[in-house]
Amino acid sequence: MCVTSNGAELHVEVHGDGDPVLLLHGWPDSARLWRHQVPALAGRGYRVITPDLRGFGRSEQPAEVRSYGLRNVVGDVTALLDRLGVQAAHVVGHDWGAAVAWLTAILRQDRVRTLTVISVPHPLAPPTIRQQEMAWYQLFFQFYGVAEATIQHDDWAWLRTFSRDYTDIGQAIEDLSRPGALTASLNWYRANLAPRMPGPPPALPPVAAPTLGIWSTGDHYLDGERMRSSAGFVQGPWRYEEIPGASHWVPLDAPERLNELLLGWLS
Repeated sequence: MCVTSNGAELHVEVHGDGDPVLLLHGWPDSARLWRHQVPALAGRGYRVITPDLRGFGRSEQPAEVRSYGLRNVVGDVTALLDRLGVQAAHVVGHDWGAAVAWLTAILRQDRVRTLTVISVPHPLAPPTIRQQEMAWYQLFFQFYGVAEATIQHDDWAWLRTFSRDYTDIGQAIEDLSRPGALTASLNWYRANLAPRMPGPPPALPPVAAPTLGIWSTGDHYLDGERMRSSAGFVQGPWRYEEIPGASHWVPLDAPERLNELLLGWLS
């Protein structure tokens, strides 16, 4: 099915019946990231909702950078839930999907029953030196044209090296090779992580939903210390789980462990 939100048409799949679970992917994925979780959750009586977020997969690619601001994507989430007649869902996110999930739980607390965030910490989690070292690529992605050319050069050699443990690299390259797709995906970084003048952090209410934070020790892009410190921004029940050995792409590397955690947490 397709849902239109803020001028973007989103492709969405729905599997199963029961309590709704919304799965939000990140970069450079699509809803295909969750292919090991969907049957496990649907088989246990959940209604599993998996959108391709704007700019990814089969969803539309708005031209303006600002279209990819996180508040717009939170609008996509609420529009999708409205279209499906869902008042509140269990929300699960990975990578950029986790950032969207955090902000949805912060700004639209009435729409989130439980929150599960994989890899990405709360937006106000204190920065660490390690995280600043790991996040160098976010600045590189700001260089429009240069980043696109570098990433694609020599049969996508940069991306193959950068995403070293990513088992879906072939599918990602196929998706990003579609006209406009690579720029659309990088616009998430340009809309939300472009350098800005220093100033006080935004005032955000605490997360009220029960929250499960998951981090994997093989993550080359995000520091687990920030996920652990996210507990200080959650008013509801908090739980932290660490998955040894898995890369950044936990849904692909540790599907059985992730499914076990999700089924235990959601119940």
